[in-house]
Amino acid sequence: MISIEGLRVEFGGFTLFEDVSFVINKKDRIALVGKNGAGKSTLLKILAGLQSPTGGVVSIPKETTIGYLPQHMQLKDTRTVREEAEQAFDHLHEMEHEMERLNAQLAERTDYESEAYQKIIEQATHLSEQFQMAGGTNYHAELERTLLGLGFRREDFDRPTSEFSGGWRMRIELAKLLLRRPDVLLLDEPTNHLDIESIQWLETFIATRANAVVLVSHDRAFIDNTTSRTIEIELGHIYDYKVKYSEYVVLRKERREQQLRAYENQQKKLADTEAFIERFRYKATKSSQVQSRIKQLEKIERIEVDEVDTAMLNLKFPPAPHSGSYPIIAEEVSKRYGDHLIFEHVNFTLRRGEKVAFVGRNGEGKSTLVKCIMNEIPFEGTLKIGHGVKIGYFAQNQAQLLDENKTVFETIDYVAQGDIRTKIRDILGAFMFGGEASEKKVRVLSGGERSRLAMIRLLLEPVNLLILDEPTNHLDMRSKDVLKNALKEFDGTVIVVSHDREFLDGLVEKVYEFGNQRVKEHLGGIYDFLEKKKLESLQELEKKTETPKQVGAETPSTSESKLSYEARKELNRQIKRQEKLVAESEHRIEELEQSIADLEARLATPEGASDTSLYTQYAEQKQALAETMDQWTEQTLQLEEMKGA
Repeated sequence: MISIEGLRVEFGGFTLFEDVSFVINKKDRIALVGKNGAGKSTLLKILAGLQSPTGGVVSIPKETTIGYLPQHMQLKDTRTVREEAEQAFDHLHEMEHEMERLNAQLAERTDYESEAYQKIIEQATHLSEQFQMAGGTNYHAELERTLLGLGFRREDFDRPTSEFSGGWRMRIELAKLLLRRPDVLLLDEPTNHLDIESIQWLETFIATRANAVVLVSHDRAFIDNTTSRTIEIELGHIYDYKVKYSEYVVLRKERREQQLRAYENQQKKLADTEAFIERFRYKATKSSQVQSRIKQLEKIERIEVDEVDTAMLNLKFPPAPHSGSYPIIAEEVSKRYGDHLIFEHVNFTLRRGEKVAFVGRNGEGKSTLVKCIMNEIPFEGTLKIGHGVKIGYFAQNQAQLLDENKTVFETIDYVAQGDIRTKIRDILGAFMFGGEASEKKVRVLSGGERSRLAMIRLLLEPVNLLILDEPTNHLDMRSKDVLKNALKEFDGTVIVVSHDREFLDGLVEKVYEFGNQRVKEHLGGIYDFLEKKKLESLQELEKKTETPKQVGAETPSTSESKLSYEARKELNRQIKRQEKLVAESEHRIEELEQSIADLEARLATPEGASDTSLYTQYAEQKQALAETMDQWTEQTLQLEEMKGA
């Protein structure tokens, strides 16, 4: 579908890519991985047509449509949710305006028999057929159905986008991409502003609705669940494997080990041959053997070992100063914005040395509670900060707050005080900003490099309570591992606001869930919490199947046992019914796809192209297919939820 040949990208004398070639096929699910600054976002921009390479060719068929979701969204705050989503149908609006213009001309002119008049009729007819084929008359219904499917309510449609958090804005952008139905979907860090529920929705969307997908993400669980091909960018070259990321890591390691063994064996043979040549070079009796060995050396194809970027982040938090036993005690904390309640009756106690996670859907108040703890915004209730507590705070937008005109060194030198200023170069080196990199302007840094620079601020003075709001956004996988290990070894208290399941796994021992204007405490790690949530959905099912007769007639233990049995029977019945619905929808989709293919073949002939009824049938069939796909997606999600329960 898309062919990339000999791609080269240079920035001010620095070569980012050199001779990069690969092909993106239909239905490919590709994860682009590599260190921060390796060029992943640059490659996506080139594929999206937003940036030109220094050399090489990117061949994209004319009819291929591309949808691009950037790291940083460009929503207009002057539009409502509906108006922003309608941008997906700009091409239909253009068709409508052109049809209005042509119809106005037909109404004004009286030269009915002229060639010019007939030409306008042909243009108007052709445009009308195109409009029908593109689903022009049904797009309002499709728009509403998509927004509702993404979790918006009807009352949200006419609210300004400025009222929504980053995660909900990301859903608006996803809605636009879904409505456009591009042939190739390019996603740059799509999980950065999404909560865990949204990420799981996006995983299902990619699996069931997308065509070809190329995505950049540092969320291991997400890319393993969505991709089946991995392209790693390292030191200007790419390594392409037709497997998902976790399998690629194993294969890549095995390949390098094999290369090293083969290289070492070859080096030994070369050394032996060269030693023979040197020893007998001047002996006439051995001249033929020497010449033979020299020719052998010339013919040997030298084995090369893939270069590996060995630059590593070295992160260790300073020892935590001693603090009281309870760094934070929250009592009846609540927060409102006007009449809008964010949360209330929040009560919890954080013990010294605990590492906890704040999780929940976007807009439920995770970052708001952090701001309350930091005393950045007013709130009701009591938040007691323990004796001797020193807080280190990494805000979600920390990297965006950096002065783009300063260099890396100037950024840290500006905030450093006292003796630490003599160690700035060492600290920058530990964060892979050594040498010339320390003189780079902030504006040329990638998202991950900016996050690393912002993280250095936390090292400038010892703290005993770290509050990190989405710290892994933009960090590459190796940097995330280093940060996770540093947090594990940190002897202070940690609060992490994050949606990254893999990052939280093994790091936190307690989860605070934000939802329904409450904050609920869950003991255990992140996967314990997710497992608990599935069990709660089964408990809800059991509550629905319970009847007064069952409860009154039995002893509690017998009743509970029978209720559980009845619930399981009911669940199995529901699963079978749902599987039947899914199978019926799949059969209907196959029929519609075949019918559409037949119509396309007929429309490709001169006779078919002049038959206006075929265009109407085609538009109806396409609309039916879209509706059946929506139905199938919803049925599949319900079935997965039932089986998960």
